[in-house]
Amino acid sequence: MGRRRLGRETAFKALYQVDVTGKGIEDALATLGPDRALDAEARRFAQELLETVGANRTRIDEVLNAAAERWDLARVGVVDRSILRLGAAEILFWKWIPEQVSIDEYVEIAKKYSTEQSGGFVNAILDRVARDAGPTSVPS
Repeated sequence: MGRRRLGRETAFKALYQVDVTGKGIEDALATLGPDRALDAEARRFAQELLETVGANRTRIDEVLNAAAERWDLARVGVVDRSILRLGAAEILFWKWIPEQVSIDEYVEIAKKYSTEQSGGFVNAILDRVARDAGPTSVPS
């Protein structure tokens, strides 16, 4: 498994924990301590991803709610919601990663940790986020 995939999966597990326990991103970041079986690059990737979600969660949730049209983000399962937040964070705020790479990565994570149908759901929502964000737009 590549370092970025490992970082994404680690960030997903930590964000899932935040959503389930109601604790903050800081608590999730604490789970990425040096005792964790991650190399420095994967740990840094996960940490930066979690920090991006933490700093922009309101905006990310607004964008996801708009993209989901008939779905309220609060009614989406915790696993899928965590995956969508991470994917949207990459698409909206990490322009150096191609949008399609982010979408493909999170579809695979959804298939691994959720259901086969979740892959299609995640793909549709993140694709909409990418289209709405546009190639050169900078989120407010």
